[in-house]
Amino acid sequence: MRTVQGPTDHVVVVGAGLSGLAATLHLIGAGRRVTVVEREAGPGGRAGRLELGGYRVDTGPTVLTMPHLADEAFAAVGDSLHRRVELIPLHPAYRARFADGSGLDVHTDGDAMEAEVRRFAGPSEAAGYRRLRSWLERLYRAQMHRFIDTNFDSPFQLLHPDLARLAVLGGFGRLDPQIGRFLADPRLRRVFSFQSLYAGVAPARALAAYAVIAYMDTVAGVWFPKGGMYALPRAMADAAADAGARFRWSAEVSALERSAGRVRAVRLASGERITCDAVVLTPDLPVAHRLLGRAPRRPVPLCHAPSAVILHAGTDRTWPELAHHTLSFGAAWERTFDELTRTGQLMSDPSLLITRPTTHDPSLAPPGRHLHYVLAPCPNTTTGPSASTWRGLGPRYRDSLLAELERRGLHGFEASMERELLVTPVDWTDRGHGAGTPFSVSHTFAQTGPFRPRNLVRGYDNVVLAGCGTTPGVGVPTVLVSGKLAAARVTGLPRTTGVRRRSPVPEGQSA
Repeated sequence: MRTVQGPTDHVVVVGAGLSGLAATLHLIGAGRRVTVVEREAGPGGRAGRLELGGYRVDTGPTVLTMPHLADEAFAAVGDSLHRRVELIPLHPAYRARFADGSGLDVHTDGDAMEAEVRRFAGPSEAAGYRRLRSWLERLYRAQMHRFIDTNFDSPFQLLHPDLARLAVLGGFGRLDPQIGRFLADPRLRRVFSFQSLYAGVAPARALAAYAVIAYMDTVAGVWFPKGGMYALPRAMADAAADAGARFRWSAEVSALERSAGRVRAVRLASGERITCDAVVLTPDLPVAHRLLGRAPRRPVPLCHAPSAVILHAGTDRTWPELAHHTLSFGAAWERTFDELTRTGQLMSDPSLLITRPTTHDPSLAPPGRHLHYVLAPCPNTTTGPSASTWRGLGPRYRDSLLAELERRGLHGFEASMERELLVTPVDWTDRGHGAGTPFSVSHTFAQTGPFRPRNLVRGYDNVVLAGCGTTPGVGVPTVLVSGKLAAARVTGLPRTTGVRRRSPVPEGQSA
């Protein structure tokens, strides 16, 4: 494994999102001194927190899977996720509602889900679900340590017996047909294939290997942190500070000072400079490339995932048919993905994710009130409407989204709203996300594994990338892994699991 060359005693981590915090904990555990520079007033990045008139709103992910990956980061400094965060297992993980009026609860417990599938679609589909579950488990085992939790230096690293195992499992076929080997009911196939949208590819075109996301969502378990998803980055930052990390909040990096192929200092917008031995950059790729002075050459330009419109709504009522997470599928399916990824049109028959975090934590809203998060996928600003177009389009789309919720049985939703916030691709653009999407570059074959933007930066001896734009990719579990992999590039350790701690740098002393 290639690593940063030269001294690495003091590392500056740019960005206190999940990847930057994971990198920080692993670096401190390996004995490095770390300064984290974050432009916002607190941690989180995409997984941030917003106060909205008494409602405590998570601005990013709503689903926590694979919590052991977060625990690895805490363990690096002798701490524990479960000491810092109360995790509530979600049963069901999701509730799926379909355009024909049918619905089922998606359980991660195998027996409970088999019984639910039998009730919903009969014994043949229940038997198919059991075979599907076994296939997802084997697919995960074949991929995790060899193709996800690993630093790639060359495509030749793919030449391993696990590659043959993945091929035998059908991992290089297309996702939708592979799911169809087990399930005939098109509604059930949607439940186990919609996750490819997280990777930015339609199920009909996605590699079946990306069913590993369905494994995380429907087999491995889904949790909700008490206090909201923001509780995770908050706890990670607290653990890192207790272990000796120094945080610089409300401090934006304006430039990297480079000499002889190394970054010698990080310059802040305030004019202050922080000297360093190595840098971990976690902003989205356009921001990272701007700081580096160039984007790496690629034979084909990067392709970005679809974006999303999110409506945060604080309401004076809720609807009993909603679970913590509700998937509301439209009648259209293939056409929807064509609109999102090819034609660039807004979904004519949208599938929506509706999250009600107050289901398990009423303290996120004022007494007697409820918090809802409605996510509608939309094209990114390269494929669909531009960021400037969204400035005028956003309010109209908000109205159409509320009308759609009304049609789907959430009667009186608009009238119930006391507080609201609409987030559209123009907001993602303003935050520096490429193509106006929070989901970064998509997981096409040419942007997967060793073909994804690498975390070592050509031309720089001591700069490493972390976050969803680099390896291994998009999603909370993989972003946590990216921080660990970035730390390993600095330390040379395949897994940074020590418990060495450094004292914080005294205020006023040069870092």
